[in-house]
Amino acid sequence: MEIKKLPKEKFPKGLLEIPQPPEDLWIIGDLPPENLIHLSVVGSRKFTSYGREACEKIIAGLKGYPIVIVSGFAMGIDTIAHKKAMQVGLKTLVFPGSGLSAEAMYPKTNVKLMEEIVENGGCLISEFEPDFKATQWSFPMRNRLMAGISKAVLIIEAEEKSGTLITARMTTEYNRDLLVVPGSIFSSNSKGTNRLLRAGAIPITSSEDVLEALGFELPKDEEKQAKLFLDLLPEEKKVVDLLREPVARDDLIRAMKMSIPTANALLSVMEIKGLIKEELGEIRLA
Repeated sequence: MEIKKLPKEKFPKGLLEIPQPPEDLWIIGDLPPENLIHLSVVGSRKFTSYGREACEKIIAGLKGYPIVIVSGFAMGIDTIAHKKAMQVGLKTLVFPGSGLSAEAMYPKTNVKLMEEIVENGGCLISEFEPDFKATQWSFPMRNRLMAGISKAVLIIEAEEKSGTLITARMTTEYNRDLLVVPGSIFSSNSKGTNRLLRAGAIPITSSEDVLEALGFELPKDEEKQAKLFLDLLPEEKKVVDLLREPVARDDLIRAMKMSIPTANALLSVMEIKGLIKEELGEIRLA
């Protein structure tokens, strides 16, 4: 894969605004358009299932928005973020802690992911010479680039003493928004994130929270509801037609003329989608 040296005039603007801008930048792939909003997603290498689920769910909800997902190349949350972003069609931008040659690339297990990122229109950027091997100090250095290029940094999980907290500190120093997913008070992986929330970071519990923090105007509840009802499956439309007024679950299932397990499964899916809700033993339109 071709490694190119980026001319100074092509450097992303955000990287020229930080206290120690990079002297040189090497790139594989193509820079995303300047008008896209950059969001860094960082977190623990030793993630929990909660961390993975939170990361994937939030990024999936950003689908269709002009957002670039920025991350390091570490195993764990960084890798999960890149993979999910590509899955939902978002551009990705990677800052590894090493040079960009296949020999120097760290971690080695992500060389295939590097190829996928470039094939999907993303890129890898490094201020280190292509053959530079990662060291302990190169990771904090690349963290400042991740914070610098981004409008906001989203932290999924971080232990009390974690490299992720270096990125968090730089985020606030560079006057970027620090977004943090709250975690369990019993999990060591959430000690760092919960401390950041105590210090005033923006709590994130959904992709809508992220979109709001990035300055997007979200559709109003009525618009969202109208769109939901536009995309109904035929069997869902039948249920909606039966719910002109609230109906007891048993009566509704009888009227649906389906087997009880199939009807219950359909009603559960419709409830998850926000189409219907059950209150006081009756099912009604949401």
